[in-house]
Formats: sequence, C-alpha cells, structure tokens
Amino acid sequence: MKHKQTIVITGASSGIGKATAIYFAQQGWNVAATMRNTGNAGYFAAHPSIALFTLDVTDQESIKSALAQIMHKFSDIDVLYNNAGYALAGAFEATTDEQVRKQFETNLFGVMNVTRAFLPHFRSRKKGIILNTTSSGGILTFPLYSIYNSTKWALEGFMEALQFEVKSFNIHIKNIEPGSVKSEFTDNISFVSNADYDNYANSVQYNTLAGYKNAPTPDVVAKVVFKAATDNRSKLRYPATSQAKSAFFFRWLLPLKVFNKMVSVPVEKEIKTN
Repeated sequence: MKHKQTIVITGASSGIGKATAIYFAQQGWNVAATMRNTGNAGYFAAHPSIALFTLDVTDQESIKSALAQIMHKFSDIDVLYNNAGYALAGAFEATTDEQVRKQFETNLFGVMNVTRAFLPHFRSRKKGIILNTTSSGGILTFPLYSIYNSTKWALEGFMEALQFEVKSFNIHIKNIEPGSVKSEFTDNISFVSNADYDNYANSVQYNTLAGYKNAPTPDVVAKVVFKAATDNRSKLRYPATSQAKSAFFFRWLLPLKVFNKMVSVPVEKEIKTN
C-alpha cells in the first residue's frame, strides 16, 4: 500500500494557504491545515483528508501543542509549508516600533519558531521538505513596503543559509515566490497613514492595489507548491507566477536604477480623478 503523504500548512484559513490545502487534498494527501482560529473554516468540510489545527506562529506554546496534535493524528509529516504572513504598508517614518516588531514576529520569527519545532521530526526520519512563502518581495522591493520587504529578504537569507546545515539529514528547503495574487491578502494589508506622507502614500497604495485586479488566483501558486513538494529536486527558489518570473529576470538583467524605475513608475503615477 502506497504511503499517503502529509503536509502541514500554516496560515491555511485564506488565500494561498487555503488553496494549497484543498489542492493537496485533491491530489490524495493528508493535510494538516493550521490557523489561529479554526471556527470559520467550514469550507474544508468537503475534504475529509483535511484536518484543522489551531496554531499561532507567534506563540511558542501554540506551536508545540499543534505539533503534538498533528503527530498524534498522522504519526508522520513529509512536508512543512510555512505560509502564514501579512503585509505592513506605509511610510517607514510613520510606523511604530510595535508595528514593525509585529510584522517581524509573524513573517520571520514565526517561520523560525515553526521550523525549529518541526526540524527534530525531519531529522529523526532522515528526510523532509520545508517550503516557505517568501514572495517576490524577498528578491526585489516595492514603494511603501520597506518593512514587509525586509522581513521577506531576511527570510530568503535565513532559508538559503539553513539549507546547508540540514542537507546531511536529507531535509530540503524550498522558497515559493509569488508576485501579485488576487486573494484576501490585500484585504489584510495593514496600511499606516501619516499626513506628511499621505499625498504620496495614498496614491501609491491605490495604484498598488489596483494592480491586483488582474492578478492570478491562489490556485496558480498552489500548483507550484505541489510541484516543489513532489519534483525531487534540490532547488531553492520557485517563482510562482508569471509576474514574478519576469520581474526576477529583469532584476538580474538591468542596472538597479533602471529596474527600480520600472517598478516604481506604475505605482507612483498620479491618480486621475473625474
């Protein structure tokens, strides 16, 4: 009888995490879908191979408890997918220390906490895959997203370095790097307003969000996540949308000054009003 593989997904309540949970279930996997609040996840009811677990990546006890429950149900874990995260946007000067720390606690330290908790299991079984949603924002930068970008750049560096120390245990690190995706992610962007910057910031944020209207759905990314989990390749980075692929190519090809202008012009344009 073929071993039924199991994936653990953080931030599975919406967007990429939700789509990935459903896609893996459709491919015959066991899915441990984790989120801070499982009470509103009735949309998984049609998928009996998806089990829900409460997990807050910023809470060590929550992580420990979720891991114990997941191991009790499934006994074995093949893939960990660190997906939980959100974006803080706005002028850096307008942000508070608390807002900055919260962004890092979720997007970076949360990933570190969960990864550290799961590593002993992968070491003991001498195999495992750790996937991470890092974003194209971990390779290039966007106006108003300096804090978000810094968490994703740090995550890219952390995972690139971590792969060296875990490779002897046959543990593979893989980063999923989507560009813009049409999902609840944009609804949860925490935008910081400040009168001294609002003339610029409001128009940039408006144009940035407008760019999501024609973006691909999370299902596109879910398929890339599945490929990364099953292709048996020792590959670190997986651009997950066509936008990300082209952006990474031009980031490599063009001088930084030219590339940054290509990024900024569409979002810094003046908003036309009637």
